[in-house]
Amino acid sequence: MIDRAIFESLQAKIDEEAAVRDELHEIVQTLGRKGRSTQATLSRAHSTPAEHLKSVLEDATKEILAQKEEVSRLKSVADKHPFYKYNGLWSRELQNLVSSIELCAWLGGLQEYKSSSSASFLTMEEVGKFLDIPVNLKEEDAFHLTLEEYLLALISMVEELARLAVNSVTLGDFERPTQISNFIKELFSGFQLLNLKNDILRKRSDGIKYSVKKVEDVVYDLSLRNLIPKGKSA
Repeated sequence: MIDRAIFESLQAKIDEEAAVRDELHEIVQTLGRKGRSTQATLSRAHSTPAEHLKSVLEDATKEILAQKEEVSRLKSVADKHPFYKYNGLWSRELQNLVSSIELCAWLGGLQEYKSSSSASFLTMEEVGKFLDIPVNLKEEDAFHLTLEEYLLALISMVEELARLAVNSVTLGDFERPTQISNFIKELFSGFQLLNLKNDILRKRSDGIKYSVKKVEDVVYDLSLRNLIPKGKSA
């Protein structure tokens, strides 16, 4: 006869895992809600001239710092449990946050967290330092920003910059598309040096070339109309 205690023990484990998921899900939902607010704030850059971006970046930084608090709360709970068992719950929201951080940094925000004032974006280590979380852990089963999450966030940032290049022309800013073109071409060159094993990451990184082409077409059209400032062509 089968001992019912076996199944009672299994049910207790199921209930325990469900409680962990519920607690993590609540934090991730809050992180996602604040993330959408951050993205909405940053989207104002598409309709704001570059010289008036300061208030947008200040508001975005406040939103990002609010998300950072949620990441700290998430880390405190996630560190008590196996990382790869639960990280699928928050991976997308963490990617979105890092993408927002990188876009804000590229636009001129978060200067105090960059390695230098001339840096276009934050390295993975700088993002980890900013969020106060480890990055790319290998030997320790703890909450961290993975290499794949960081690279996917950069790709999302490139896609957003490609859209910004088009909208900048609408605003009469003919210099920014060239800046964006130069940056994403350099970033694409960097990605081409990587031997990517992750299928999703490889497919997404292949898409960078379409963003490069999209922005190059914008710059080419501006050059045909002699709208690019002298010495600024890509």
